[in-house]
Amino acid sequence: MSTLTASPETPGTAPAAPARPAYRVTGRRVLASEWAKLWSLRSTWITLGLGLLFLVAFGIIAASHYKSNLDSGRHLDRDFATSTAVSLSLFGTNFAQLALGVLGVLVTAGEYSTGMIRSTLAAVPRRLPVLWSKAAVYGLVALLVATAGAFVAFLVGSRIVSGTPAAMGLGHAGVIRSLLGAGLYLGQVGVIGTALGALLRSVAGGISVLVAALMLVPGLVSLLPTSWQGDIDPYLPSHAGESIFALTHDSTTLSPSAGLLVFLAWTALALAGAAYRLLRSDV
Repeated sequence: MSTLTASPETPGTAPAAPARPAYRVTGRRVLASEWAKLWSLRSTWITLGLGLLFLVAFGIIAASHYKSNLDSGRHLDRDFATSTAVSLSLFGTNFAQLALGVLGVLVTAGEYSTGMIRSTLAAVPRRLPVLWSKAAVYGLVALLVATAGAFVAFLVGSRIVSGTPAAMGLGHAGVIRSLLGAGLYLGQVGVIGTALGALLRSVAGGISVLVAALMLVPGLVSLLPTSWQGDIDPYLPSHAGESIFALTHDSTTLSPSAGLLVFLAWTALALAGAAYRLLRSDV
């Protein structure tokens, strides 16, 4: 019978530690992690689908309403009298921005409500790469979905209003710029929602501030004296964003490039606030 004997350890030497796999936190890995988390949520599929549905469906409904009123000889509303195929097709932008902005809030604030943010920041201790990755991943997804929806809505809507004063094609001046601008605007709304979720760390709070900034504040500004409105109104987030994809402009609105710069400034401000709180306070 054979006997197994343990070899004696050399005095003064520690037992060898088990080999650990080499692992480094890189920007690519953080992006991949946020990409996987985004698509693992059921709310992502539902809310993106709603945003796409709002953008396409309301655009088609607006174009159909314009066409039916014109064919029946009924008087067109003031808002529809000067409509174009672009403005009709992008009628659902105001509804789509709510869906895409709300999902942006959920991307960040949802982790705070479930406590998953602790695991996320334990894996990425430097913190800020998490915020940049969430904003970049969701902003890109929102941009692609919104741009696709804008082109689909226009292609269908332009066929509906064909032969009317509103008829336009992709070859008309400014059409492609407007459709791309709508996608860019909605993509940035998603980024702002992501930043608000990280800043306020509350789903309800983030959604409330988002809705107030995009929909309530412009109404409140309209109550101010007229001389003040002209100095404030064009620089509000929603109005600056609308000028990015508007086909025509006048003296009361910003140019597309100026509107883009102003809206980028609002986006950067929201991200800066989120970054400051992420660095300065515990989770």
